[in-house]
Amino acid sequence: LAELLRRALGGATIVEASISTNPDLHVADVVWASDEFMRAHARETPFMVAPEICIEVASPSNSARELQDKVAAYLAKGATEAWIVYPQAKRIEFLGAHGPISGSTFAVNLDRLFD
Repeated sequence: LAELLRRALGGATIVEASISTNPDLHVADVVWASDEFMRAHARETPFMVAPEICIEVASPSNSARELQDKVAAYLAKGATEAWIVYPQAKRIEFLGAHGPISGSTFAVNLDRLFD
């Protein structure tokens, strides 16, 4: 997923990126950040602002509430989109600032993600 994003969008992808979501610290499974974002925030650990795309990959140990809380925190900290990837169901849930969206607004083709 990280490589797919990097190839499609350029910028940077980071696996297990820490994001300060006051008062908590969350670690997104994968993030995509534009070159502009990285110029402004590359030296931050954790990121004080969320990168443009923050992704959680659901596992059996994740509760639905936990995943929803994490993506809501990323969006509140400035992410343009937050995704929840459900590998077992071969499904992705996309969320924007105003709630669920039908797909990513970024130019990335995810049709073969689960192949």
